[in-house]
Amino acid sequence: MKIVMIHGQNHKGSTYNIGRMIANKISREDIVEFFLPKDLNHFCLGCYTCIDDVTKCPFYEEKNIIMSAVEAADVLIFTTPTYCLRASAPMKSFIDLTFNYWMSHRPRKCMFSKKAIVVSTAAGCGAKTAVKDITDALFYWGIPCILPYGISIQAMNWNGVNDKKKQKIERDTTKIANKVLKKKNVKVGLKTKAMFMLMRMMQKADFGSGEADRAYWEKNGWLDRERPWR
Repeated sequence: MKIVMIHGQNHKGSTYNIGRMIANKISREDIVEFFLPKDLNHFCLGCYTCIDDVTKCPFYEEKNIIMSAVEAADVLIFTTPTYCLRASAPMKSFIDLTFNYWMSHRPRKCMFSKKAIVVSTAAGCGAKTAVKDITDALFYWGIPCILPYGISIQAMNWNGVNDKKKQKIERDTTKIANKVLKKKNVKVGLKTKAMFMLMRMMQKADFGSGEADRAYWEKNGWLDRERPWR
């Protein structure tokens, strides 16, 4: 089982350790990790060149290294510390730079069969809202199985987390890993299908972002009877 981890920080703190704990319980082999901002140190410029041609993004080469691995993975694990009640700035930048993967633009068929896990920790509150920043984006990518895990660790770093809290995290991560391992085939739910069909209606009515997006949908047969989940 191929796992790709995308970390919204360069350091290996509490969030990283929890994400890695889950990954190791799923598979100790074939785990690829990316660290932000080290592996993609850019903000979206809002130039919209990717709408006409994805390869024209000024940061395409770096972004493509990550997204090629993402597309080839079976399981995606996103980790981000909670900064000011939200996901980290590097993670938000990554989300911005991959907006053309959303169902409103050019969703990739492979996303509709993936599983994803999103992890965030906070010393106090906010971990769940930080997780939601990422789960919302993954939903619009078309990923049907997204497992969120936000937790207050009441500590500034992993070494400061008390034993009782670590025991809880150990149990929780085992449950998450087991859910992933037991779910052999992922089924696309009604919410994802409804959003896809809404985006399809927009493309058919020429309410999308342009000819390149519509041509992409036509090429995949999605404006007719084909669907990315079958």
